[in-house]
Amino acid sequence: MKKKLTLVYPHCEDAKRTERLNGILQDILDGYNCTIMRYAEDFAPIQGGIVLFAVPLGISGINLEYCRFLKILRTQPDMLTGCVGGIIVDGESELYTKAVSRELMFAANQAGCAFPGRAMVEGTVSLQNFNIQAMKLETDNLSAYHIAAAEMLERVASYQVEPKERPNILVLHASNFKTSNTVALWNMVKKGLAGCEITEISLRNGTIQDCGGCPYHMCMHFSEKSSCYYGGVIVEQVYPAIQACDALVLLCPNYNDALSANLTAFINRLTALFRKTAFYEKSVFAVVVSGYSGGDIVAEQIISALSMNKTFRLPSGFAMVETANDPLSILNVDGIQERAAAFAEQIRKNI
Repeated sequence: MKKKLTLVYPHCEDAKRTERLNGILQDILDGYNCTIMRYAEDFAPIQGGIVLFAVPLGISGINLEYCRFLKILRTQPDMLTGCVGGIIVDGESELYTKAVSRELMFAANQAGCAFPGRAMVEGTVSLQNFNIQAMKLETDNLSAYHIAAAEMLERVASYQVEPKERPNILVLHASNFKTSNTVALWNMVKKGLAGCEITEISLRNGTIQDCGGCPYHMCMHFSEKSSCYYGGVIVEQVYPAIQACDALVLLCPNYNDALSANLTAFINRLTALFRKTAFYEKSVFAVVVSGYSGGDIVAEQIISALSMNKTFRLPSGFAMVETANDPLSILNVDGIQERAAAFAEQIRKNI
């Protein structure tokens, strides 16, 4: 019996622009019973099931019908409750495919959709982004594109989380515990995680050496030993904790619409461990607090770096995004205790 799948495929007026994407969809959807949504007015709430977003982009990186779908996702937070999703974005430029992918994944995730690790496949106009995969597979870039899409959809279709009685949660931060709004918010969330084994590691103290781009063979040499040339707290504390955890929680204050330098260095240094072990069975969550605005930008950076790239799975509603400026003013935000408790419950039921 064929699995049911909802294909969200925003209409594109130029049929030539969709030829390559049509070929991929025909190739990978043969074994599914598909419901296709081409126009936003047909986009009804989906409660559970598999959702595949396929977005064709012109040279401008804009698909007007996709924008209408995006508006619905951003304004209806229960649109995809219980769904598991994947994304294919096909472009006519070397730009925009990743930007569209991560804004779509964030919006769908906020609307209730979970994503397994590497649930996004992008095709730039030249398909040069498939050079390495094609070389490894001993095939051409277009064939590698088809293979990547098929493998991604299989991960989506087989996605499941086995709840653990006492999950292991790793929390990474680089904040001042006495004054940080982000840490204060995490402490509220933590109250709802009784029974979990929680490890908190500060990346604030000492020097966190960023990745220096070692040659591949050198990186692989240290990776085999679950190590890295630059050593330090990343190797001594973070690597073992990553290997042991069921979920990673990043505490992310937003100062300049970007992840802090130490958290960025951690992600870069994670490559050495990732070369040896993928993270498909681990979930990532984030607590993001902005002084002014832009929390969505930081959340999307985490999505692209750790889920699309490093294969962490993205449970629905993976990020709690709030705004607070003065030190510890998060404690006085209306409804914050209730939202923190709800986020803790979201973490607990997804690991």
